[in-house]
Amino acid sequence: MNKIVYVEDEPEVGQLIAAYLDKHDMDVIVEPRGDRAEEVVVRENPDLVLLDIMLPGKDGMTLCRDLRARWDGPIVLLTSLDSDMNHILSLEMGANDYILKTTPPAVLLARLRLHLRQHASIEREAPAPSLTPHKALRFGTLSIDPVNRQVLLSGELIALSTADFDLLWELATHAGQIMDRDALLKNLRGVSYDGMDRSVDVAISRLRKKLQDNATEPYRIKTVRNKGYLFAPHAWET
Repeated sequence: MNKIVYVEDEPEVGQLIAAYLDKHDMDVIVEPRGDRAEEVVVRENPDLVLLDIMLPGKDGMTLCRDLRARWDGPIVLLTSLDSDMNHILSLEMGANDYILKTTPPAVLLARLRLHLRQHASIEREAPAPSLTPHKALRFGTLSIDPVNRQVLLSGELIALSTADFDLLWELATHAGQIMDRDALLKNLRGVSYDGMDRSVDVAISRLRKKLQDNATEPYRIKTVRNKGYLFAPHAWET
């Protein structure tokens, strides 16, 4: 049975969808508040998170973005807002899908099962990141320890999710080389870039923020237009 955390503030909607999914071997935990949902997800560690957009305390878009920094599973927006801009923004924030509440329940179930299968397949098939077992990488004030999976910047411990640490390690072990999205996805998740997946871009943005890079003109993890990303080995000096 798959576990799902469903963040929905309308009790009738939450109960109806939870009851339907429960009949199809899905254990649904309904949380009505956006500002409490993140701690519920971290505590329950579900197989999938289902989010409404209009939520008390914290909206679904912001919650999606914040969850991506701490949790790597599939996130699906389930909303009544039929908006191309919201659809695009949700993908930019790290969501895997954007589904309207008017979608027939059977179609919703099929799409959730698809995301669950894809995530399970990635976890089974993706090769383990080739972390050097005994040697940390150091670039000026930045230290990356693959054994303890710790990152220090100017002596301060930087908290990274598992996926973000693996991405940083992949970039750092190819310091000075341009890494495109396809190479990063293949090395980290064993999948090819489909032209739509924005997960790498969102993760790069998180890394830049946490590693004190310049958001407007990044110089530590650079964007090379139409080619990919480059970890600058000498940009970490004091």
